[in-house]
Amino acid sequence: MGKKNVLGRGLGALIDNPDDIRKPRPSASINEIDISLIEVNPWQPRSTFDEERLEELAASIRSVGIVVPLTLRKTDEDKYQIIAGERRFRAARKAGLTKVPAYVREAEDDVMLEMALVENIQREDLDPIEVAISYQRLLDECNLTQEDLSEKVGKKRSTVSNYLRLLKLPAEIQMGLRSRSISMGQARAIINIENTEKQLEIYRKIVEEDLSVRMVEALVRELDSPSKPEKVKTTKELSDEYNELKKHLSEFFKTNIGFSRDGKGKGKIVIPFKSDDELEQIIAILDRAKA
Repeated sequence: MGKKNVLGRGLGALIDNPDDIRKPRPSASINEIDISLIEVNPWQPRSTFDEERLEELAASIRSVGIVVPLTLRKTDEDKYQIIAGERRFRAARKAGLTKVPAYVREAEDDVMLEMALVENIQREDLDPIEVAISYQRLLDECNLTQEDLSEKVGKKRSTVSNYLRLLKLPAEIQMGLRSRSISMGQARAIINIENTEKQLEIYRKIVEEDLSVRMVEALVRELDSPSKPEKVKTTKELSDEYNELKKHLSEFFKTNIGFSRDGKGKGKIVIPFKSDDELEQIIAILDRAKA
């Protein structure tokens, strides 16, 4: 069985081989680039970096160096821009490195944007809003359709659509997703509510009471379902009238008739019987009444 491509089809849509970002082409070689000549990618979709994890990576780099070289593009005579590996670059600076290993590639700005966005989308440490923003930028700035986008990132179109819908949530809920106060499953349930105030009310309830996804979905269904009309009570005069009718029918069929009616006029008459003989008697009475 062939090795599964854990990156999906995303990078394959942009470069000849999805592993190019980690492996040099036959004609390429690893360069030692002065860290002062490297600038970060302005299209980097990740806006926050976990400082604790950066420190851990920096400690690892001090110990064994950078295992996976960065991928850069040359922007000027002695300037380079990161295509992939900004986290490694930041950790290398913390570790006090003056040079870093890197592959140098040529890339136009539009391709650069796609490469940066798609490469980062494949990472598992992005929060749902960062993924959603990256998807939206690919649609807007790279002129992609949702179908094109789903192919590039190796995701179902419905998955892409679910992420994009998160951007319609109020800012407070989006921040909750970024801080991981709520999960994407909980947020998706909230999206189905049109009223913003109700969305925020449920969001705060999730945070305060630690509601599960199923509990949130049940709460949303309860809000969506129309309120049941109150039962209209019948007046005493109506009750007496129908009780008289029930008594009359019971005498007519010679059995205890069941009779019920609500305030809207709907009801039912039940003619019980205890044996086949009683059933035949009831049928005979109905036949005579029909004749």
